Amino acid sequence: MNSPLKRVSVACLLMFGLLMANVTYIGTVKADGLRTDSRNVRGFYARYAVDRGWITADNGKTTLAKTVDSGDKTFRFEREYPLGKPFTHVVGWFAPESASGIEAAMNRYLDGSHPELVVRRAIDMVSGKPAKGASVDLTLNSKAQEIAYKDLAGTGKRGAVVALEPKTGKVLAMVSVPSYDPNPLAKANKDTVNKAYNKLNKDDNKPLLNRAIDLTFAPGSTFKTVTSAAYLSDDTSRDENTQVDAPDSLPLPGTSISLPNYHGESCGGRATLVEALTISCNTPFAKMGMELGYDKLKEQAEKFGVGQPLEIPLNVAASNIGADEGKAALAKTAIGQQSNQMTPLQMAMVAAGIANQGTVMKPYLVNKIMGPDGAEIDGTDPEELDEAVTPEVAGELTKMMIGVIENGTGGAAKLPGITVAGKTGTAETLPGKPSHAWFISFAPVEDPKVAVAVFVESGSAGNDATGGAVAAPIAHDVMQAVLGR
Repeated sequence: MNSPLKRVSVACLLMFGLLMANVTYIGTVKADGLRTDSRNVRGFYARYAVDRGWITADNGKTTLAKTVDSGDKTFRFEREYPLGKPFTHVVGWFAPESASGIEAAMNRYLDGSHPELVVRRAIDMVSGKPAKGASVDLTLNSKAQEIAYKDLAGTGKRGAVVALEPKTGKVLAMVSVPSYDPNPLAKANKDTVNKAYNKLNKDDNKPLLNRAIDLTFAPGSTFKTVTSAAYLSDDTSRDENTQVDAPDSLPLPGTSISLPNYHGESCGGRATLVEALTISCNTPFAKMGMELGYDKLKEQAEKFGVGQPLEIPLNVAASNIGADEGKAALAKTAIGQQSNQMTPLQMAMVAAGIANQGTVMKPYLVNKIMGPDGAEIDGTDPEELDEAVTPEVAGELTKMMIGVIENGTGGAAKLPGITVAGKTGTAETLPGKPSHAWFISFAPVEDPKVAVAVFVESGSAGNDATGGAVAAPIAHDVMQAVLGR
């Protein structure tokens, strides 16, 4: 072969190699970006060519999201959300260029592109049928979900409700208010969807945020259950009758101020643990926190799940007790103030862990996944997250929380013929601003079926709202719905 031919051959081989490298790069590294690029019209049309799987609850009995055949050749399938606002933050929406909630988290099952559905996808392609996705059944109790939403939204409150099954971690209810109708966001028209989304995004009340898992808030006195757990675990000789100091105010080390009890109330100077929790004294729990030290309090909180990354499969914001800022700050942290920040889901996990004899289960929303033929192709098995406390300590905490319901600030959560355990919380926010109202609980104590956290945001229930008056009645209704009473 002469020299010119050799050079041509080498050049051709080089160009072929570069071509293959570019094809490989585009098909692997750039594939997802190109597929989701807003300028990819083909991808836009393809989203509406799939008979997307349904989203259900109550073991398939309740439809939360469905696909209907529009008859339009360009946008054949449309997404609808029959029950709307109560379920929006969990179910989410499927829009021309994006998705949220379960629609996003479980998208590859719903649109049939998951590897477990590859055979079905190939059959549909060969037969000329529209691609069909799998259906996702959620753990939600639709009755409890709708009641939680009604109790919050119907009275103009902002906040969240989370209910868990203590023994498994199933999310029985997850409501965030304010909510919105997801249907306008599912239209096959970018301009219509963008207009609806922008209006929601500019709303000062932030309806797009899921207050149950996207945001953290000061938990107030509900966190005293965690401080109590650390205190009891630190010395096995302690129980609910252990006497603790309960001064009217507690001097804070390194400062010129003292920490008072709520509204300056007196707790008698000395009290048992059960008495201190029942009337929600601040000073004994603040002192406990300082005696335990930052590391022990943080370790106890982490055992309940604080700070651990969670996907349920929705992403959950990390709760935290804040940094170590010294003894005075720790006193406030121990009563759920200072830099202490929890999601409502996290506080539901605290209640559920105590209910489940100290074992915290990993929360989850997906019950099972059914293929297009209706056969179950996957399901969620309950998984232990951590042992927060021993069964003995959980038993002592339960007795203390029963006292809150029977003799203290949580009486509004009582259920006829059922023993309920709970804890109220009123968390200060900015100076001069109303407090957040909280309540956590579980029932029946003898065989817990539901644990609840209710959060009512500052200012949405009046200027002097308390957990016992505002949040406990909502927990009562949700527990009643789950228990069928």
